Amino acid sequence: MSEDRTIADATRVVTAGRRPEWTQGIVNPPVWRASTHLYGSVAELRANGARDTHHRLFYGRRGGPTQWSLADALTELEPGAEATFLYPSGVAAIAAALLSVLSPGDELLVPDTAYDPTRSMTTGLLKRFGITTRFYDPLIGGGIVDLIADTTRAIFMESPGSLTFEVQDVPAIVAAAKARGVTTILDNTWATPLFFRAIEHGVDLTILACTKYVVGHSDVMLGSVTAAPSHWRKLRETSFQLGQVASPDDAWLGARGLRTMAVRLAQHQASALQIARWLDTRPEVARVLHPALPSCPGHETFARDFTGSSGLFSFVLDGGDEASRAALIDSLHHFGIGYSWGGFESLVTPVDPERHRTATTPDFPGPLVRLQIGLEDPGDLIADLAQALDRFREARG
Repeated sequence: MSEDRTIADATRVVTAGRRPEWTQGIVNPPVWRASTHLYGSVAELRANGARDTHHRLFYGRRGGPTQWSLADALTELEPGAEATFLYPSGVAAIAAALLSVLSPGDELLVPDTAYDPTRSMTTGLLKRFGITTRFYDPLIGGGIVDLIADTTRAIFMESPGSLTFEVQDVPAIVAAAKARGVTTILDNTWATPLFFRAIEHGVDLTILACTKYVVGHSDVMLGSVTAAPSHWRKLRETSFQLGQVASPDDAWLGARGLRTMAVRLAQHQASALQIARWLDTRPEVARVLHPALPSCPGHETFARDFTGSSGLFSFVLDGGDEASRAALIDSLHHFGIGYSWGGFESLVTPVDPERHRTATTPDFPGPLVRLQIGLEDPGDLIADLAQALDRFREARG
């Protein structure tokens, strides 16, 4: 279980998960690669199999010290949590969290702004299993109580939304869910536990696509689910039954990235805010969707609940079309065009939220562009965006 003692996050990400039994006397835990763990006798094999194998060598699919070290560290970042399970991707983590609480005939509530693979999972895999999904306005807050039916078993949240960045009132939704015995699940990848402590806010299962800020170097696929005590055993059983395991090499790289996550996030935050505020002054930009800015839906909730902001946000162009937006994106030099975020490099993607919404209707005066602000000098990124906006204005006419 995570420790309750109060230490700074910058210290915690450096020290967490480094038990002597995992590190063997060196700074970083070794990479323990193993499919088979050996026993000294049949009696030892039988006895070990009859005990709880959490943090106990049993078989490679149950993990080893390399995976346990990172899992321990992520648990320590969520005071009040019981434990963490690792997965080979963020989507795998989402699937395990959902399947650990849902059965045929159950209903799931999902914000209309959810990450597209999450939405596809609900309308594909879960639907095939007889699980119904209803999409809700992410800004519904405590009003979600009116949507909770007798068959509702879980409420999924993603705050902020990863395209248009609406900030959800997680405490209000959690309170409504707990009153009805409904499980709450949060995709907390944008904020990480450093900027929003989900378990402390009453969430039952909190998910990270560790591919993003935990790893931080755009070279590993990795996910995690951290569970409150009431939900840990079911999550673990489901994950074992699904055969989920993260490789020790990926876990080791995730642990290495974690040690610098606090300083990286601080730079992502500072640079993204500087660029977002600059974009807010540009005549070509109708609106900046960054949770720390008053123009972003749910900003008041963000200011109340979050301790910081990360490097991902969107902005709305003032007019234009697909061609003029493409002209802007294609003319950027310091922004790669590609999916994912949270790495050291800046990225840009076109955003079309209207393609994925059914419960809400986005109303923007022009196309959207999403930016991942990396660790480059923000002045260079601003100069790059300035020339790209000039190109957009020419293409728009």
